[in-house]
Amino acid sequence: MNSLNKTARMAGFLYLIYMATHIISDVWRGSFIVPEDAAATVGNIMAHEGGFTLTIVGDLLAAALFFLTAWALYALLKPVNKDLALLFLLLNLGGVAIQCSSDLFLFAIQLLMNGTDTLNTFQMGQLQALAIFFLDLREKGFLIAQLFYGAWLFPLGYLVFKSGFLPKFLGIVLMVHCFTWLSTFFQSFLFPGFTAITYVSWPLGFIAEFGLTLWLLVMGAKEQKPA
Repeated sequence: MNSLNKTARMAGFLYLIYMATHIISDVWRGSFIVPEDAAATVGNIMAHEGGFTLTIVGDLLAAALFFLTAWALYALLKPVNKDLALLFLLLNLGGVAIQCSSDLFLFAIQLLMNGTDTLNTFQMGQLQALAIFFLDLREKGFLIAQLFYGAWLFPLGYLVFKSGFLPKFLGIVLMVHCFTWLSTFFQSFLFPGFTAITYVSWPLGFIAEFGLTLWLLVMGAKEQKPA
């Protein structure tokens, strides 16, 4: 197997493991949350504190895997255009840094509920309200990371399109997905009640990113000069 093929398959493998880790952690953490019921949500978290901690660690691991995926894609696509490859790597790193920082709010929930002498002045209801506040802050931080996760798709898609060893169709879909994902980001903050854009963004994202993952993992890349 040539070096280009090895790099492509490594990128696909990392992308797939990242997706699986992220989805499992996100769905598992979501199972603890009872909408509009702070007491029940905090009760679930404290009753399964070890599981909740695992979801945080899983989220951090997923972020690290995502950056390693970007690094592998950088190595794969650097011969096409080094500057654009570096751009999408840095954009990915920006999103990863914000995502990891926002996970500190999840640890803060555990610190609140485990209690210290400095928190004795707070009533249980107040601590529960603060826990939900930190949970909401974490979600806002994760949404901010989507600005970078959306932006990195355009230079990535462009290089896939120009590479000559990956399908042009996937490059086009990735570039289009950049704009739909950025639209989702702005909609989340400016028009939170208007969620229709997700009906386009999520399916397109699945086709773009999962399609690229499968192609890299199964088909790899041909050793040839970039177009």
